[in-house]
Parts: sequence; structure tokens; C-alpha cells
Amino acid sequence: MKLRKAVIQDVEKLASLVNSAYRGDSSKKGWTTEADLLDGQRTDAQSLTAQMTQNESVMLVYDENEVILACVFLHRKDSRTAYLGMFTVHPELQGRGLGKEILAGAEKYCQSQWGSHRIEMTVIRQRPELIDWYERRGYKKTGRTQDFPYGDERFGIPKRPDLVMEILTKDF
Repeated sequence: MKLRKAVIQDVEKLASLVNSAYRGDSSKKGWTTEADLLDGQRTDAQSLTAQMTQNESVMLVYDENEVILACVFLHRKDSRTAYLGMFTVHPELQGRGLGKEILAGAEKYCQSQWGSHRIEMTVIRQRPELIDWYERRGYKKTGRTQDFPYGDERFGIPKRPDLVMEILTKDF
């Protein structure tokens, strides 16, 4: 599988892909939807541009025939740890093994490019099927959590008051 670094010209396509996989009716074609938990957008071009241009960050994409089918955001937190987020596979392609390959490629990138020995991520605690998927790939719950960013509509409009972000890690 060939992953490439996203470029600024990709941001509109990336925003569309991420929003289609996490929010609204289109997201319900896949299993990673957050539509039952959140309304609104998952991201926008401005937020993606800010993420992609921060130091020691990269958005990796998988595309075919100039159509972006999957992406993952990576940020080097320190000399040992990378953060993984915004991991997205097109809703109609989920459940076919593409996500496993993208995740493995992201892990390899963190190891080879940054010398990372750990990846950290946050997952909405109310998504047990997603946490289970990551656990089957070697990620572990840390027992630490972060508050969901209520009031910041860049992350969506919560449909319930009890959302919590679970912190998962994987050591290499």
C-alpha cells in the first residue's frame, strides 16, 4: 500500500472525506459514524490546513485515480511519542481491510521517520466497537481521559452530555 503526504491542494477533498465518514447520513454507510453522538461537521478546510502546516505533523493519504479514499493525521509529540488522529476510510470501503493497512502504514511512518516508540490517540468512550477494533490491533486503554470539547463546534455539536475522550496507546 502506497501512502503519500497530503498537500494543501488536498484539503477540500480531505474535509469532504472526513465529514462523510463521521457525520450525516453518508457516514451511516460505514461503521465509524459518529452521527448518533454528534451533529455538525467533523472538520473543515481551515482546520485541516492548520493541522497539516504545524511543525512535525503530516496527513497521510491513500488515493486511487486522484480520489482520496483514506487518510490519517500524525503529529510528533516528543522524541518517543506520536499522536494519531482523524483516521478515516471512505464509508463504502470500510470493513474490507483497508483500515488495517492504513493504520500499519501510519505506525511504520512514525517509527521510520520520527523514531517513535509509542502512538497515542483519543477515541470517544461511547464508541466501544471502535475502541475494540483498536485493541485488536495492539492499542491499550491507559485509564486516562480528556473532556470532550463541548462548546467548540469545530468538533461537532454533541447530542448527549456525557461524551468523554478515552486515551489509547500502542508501544513498539
